[in-house]
Formats: sequence, structure tokens, C-alpha cells
Amino acid sequence: MSANIILILIIVILVIAFFVGLGVTLYLVYRNIKRKVSGYSRMIFGTEDPVEGIKKRELEVADTPKSVSSATNIYLPQIMKDFPEFHYDEMKSRAENVLISFLRSIDENNPSLLEEGTEELRDMLRMRIEGLRSRDVREHFQRIRIHRTEINQYRKQKGRCSVILQSSVEYIHYVEKGGSVTEGRRDLKTQSRYNVEVDYIQDRDLVERSEDTGLGLNCPNCGAPLPSLGAKKCLYCDTPVVEFNIRVWNFSSVKEV
Repeated sequence: MSANIILILIIVILVIAFFVGLGVTLYLVYRNIKRKVSGYSRMIFGTEDPVEGIKKRELEVADTPKSVSSATNIYLPQIMKDFPEFHYDEMKSRAENVLISFLRSIDENNPSLLEEGTEELRDMLRMRIEGLRSRDVREHFQRIRIHRTEINQYRKQKGRCSVILQSSVEYIHYVEKGGSVTEGRRDLKTQSRYNVEVDYIQDRDLVERSEDTGLGLNCPNCGAPLPSLGAKKCLYCDTPVVEFNIRVWNFSSVKEV
């Protein structure tokens, strides 16, 4: 066997040995990384498969309601002192209905579905729907469920008192354009929090001077909107309107927080 052939064989053997050694080294590195990743995944997610763990955590987040900043025990006694006729359970139920109807109005692209609220709130809703229309997209809120509602704030301002109720809410939320989902998911729940503000007008003169048309006062007989704060009777059914109708609670804001 010639020296050249022997040299070639030696080179081939060395090359094979190099690649075998490299393969073994890479395999050992891979096993070590995999072991560490599995350990961290087990520690963080409770499973050795990080992909499975991320999916599990995603579902846990989707199923866990948001906490609410409750100050009911602090503010409710103050509210009851100022307004003995304030019915907390009724107001909480109304606030939840306003929140649900607000979201459904967006989902169905129909602002008339909002159950009650000031003109300010209705304008806010119309602007949001018009913004979606201008972008040629639809925003959906489906399977809406409210977990908890508590008083978050109580404010006294000039001629007006405001109670902010905070709700923990879940829904299926997604945005679609041309039939394709561009934000969110159709198959995964979203947990969120919303503040719903309800106002009580105390000072009639102050409200009239500020030209607040957001009261949304209605005829007690037929439900038609009253033309102004000073209206003495309904234009539609001639029912007299007494002065105390101005002193009502009405919803003025819905905000995600």
C-alpha cells in the first residue's frame, strides 16, 4: 500500500472521527439544554413540555377572572348618608346591564341596543361604532359574563355626585376584517375590568348653566325624551312632569381599565 493511500485513509478516519465527536458533543449539549428547559418548564408550568405549559398557562389566564378594586365598605356608608334612597343592589344590577348592553351594541354594530345612559355615553358609543365602520372592521364581544361588581369610587363635584362601579367581566373578544380575525381569538376567553360611572345631578341651576343635555330624562308615562330640563309636560302625551324628575341617577361613562 502506497504512502499516499495510507495518508488519505488517515485523513478520512480523522474526518470521520471529528464529525462523530462533533455529533456526540452536539447531542450531549442538546440533551443538557433539553433537560434544563424541561426543568424550568416543570418549575414554571408544572409540565416538562414548555409548549404544553404555555398553552396550559394561556387557558388558566383565560379562565381566571380579573380582581376588582373594591371600596364598597368605605363608600357605601357615605353614599347612604347622602342618599338614603340609594338602592345599591338595584344600582349594581343596572350598571351591569348598561355594561352588557354597551358591549352588545358594539358587537351588533347597533348603538340603539344601549339600555340607558346619558347623551354623553351614547355619543361615546356612537363614535366607537363609527370608528369601526370607517376602518371597515367589526369588533365582537360574545358570551359576556360578569363575575363581580363593586363600588370603586365616590366623587362629589360641583352640582354633581358620581359613583363608579367596577366590574370583572369575561367574554370572547375578537376583531375581524373581511371575514378574517385580525385581533383576538374566537376560541379563547378574555378577562377584563370595566368602570361604569353613574351621576346624580344635585344643582339644577348649575346643570342648566352648563347646558348639560346628557341627563337623558324621559316622560314617566310614555318614556319619550323630554326636550329640556325646564319642561313642565311631555310634548307627546301631555303628562305633567314634576320637578323631582331632574334628581335622578344616570349612567355617563363605560371604560375598560
